Amino acid sequence: MHRLLALTLTLTLGAGLPVWVLAQEAVPASQPATPAEAAPTPAGSEAENASLELVRKGDDGQERRIRIVRTGTSDATGIFTLCGPQEDEPQDAPTLAVFSETGPGGVQITIDKNVIRVPLALVTQRQAENGEGGDGHVEASAGTARFLDEVPPGKTDRLSRCAVEATPQPAPDTVLVTQGKTQLKGQKLLYDESDGIARIDGPISFTRPSQDGLLTGSSASIEVNVDEEQTVLVGNVVLKSQGGRVSKAARVEYDDQANTARLIGTSEQPAESVQGGDVLRAQELLYDLDHNEVVARAAPGGTITGEFQDGESSSGAPAAPPALLPTAP
Repeated sequence: MHRLLALTLTLTLGAGLPVWVLAQEAVPASQPATPAEAAPTPAGSEAENASLELVRKGDDGQERRIRIVRTGTSDATGIFTLCGPQEDEPQDAPTLAVFSETGPGGVQITIDKNVIRVPLALVTQRQAENGEGGDGHVEASAGTARFLDEVPPGKTDRLSRCAVEATPQPAPDTVLVTQGKTQLKGQKLLYDESDGIARIDGPISFTRPSQDGLLTGSSASIEVNVDEEQTVLVGNVVLKSQGGRVSKAARVEYDDQANTARLIGTSEQPAESVQGGDVLRAQELLYDLDHNEVVARAAPGGTITGEFQDGESSSGAPAAPPALLPTAP
């Protein structure tokens, strides 16, 4: 008999038993799990949602968790199902989970300080040494999933054998990232345990309110390093304030809670911030997101350069001119 784990579970947020433990029941392959058979939570019960956690242990020995939750509870707006090892696979083979939700809450993925909302998430979770759920792999984007009436003839992939169909459809502005007051949008998220980095493909758009009005921006992608608890905008990053400041860098380490963005340049392309006729360039610029102010940082042996509205300029100065704020320590 196939070991088929294609059952819909309704788990209370913060429930004591991990998903891996709760998913040890088997459903015969001749009886694919449909929403009716899985006894879903009644619509309107917001306190209970299907959820799963990837548990990652870093080199520092600390555990960090990636939490995936289907926010909806209606069969009409999505599904949640677990698909376990089949009879021809090792019993400790990874479990596949499918989350889909077309309702406004979507599927919610929490990684470090970022809360990410998507319509579809496909999660692979391996079994940890203690027998509970460990780390794994996540693919998330726009798309849909559904239960099938029967296993499609000739199909050998795990989800088809569990009578589940998932159709990812990556599209711009469908992966919605919230970090504090900051909103970012991308089109596809990939996380893998091999390096512990969640990568969100762009084009990325960025908005955040500040005392100087709305701050907007763009980048090629986002990287969330789970072990280092760090979010980085990557590739041709541009930040524009409503007050007229335009800042550019190859990479930007972003922390909404600290109200800072660290703009990181290269020797060929230093970080740059322009306000009116004033230009500041350095290996690093520290951006105060609330006050729209920039502090220059020079690496050992590096330089800071500036150009000013009155036509004067400086090069190789140990500190930025007072009008552009002093060099940070």
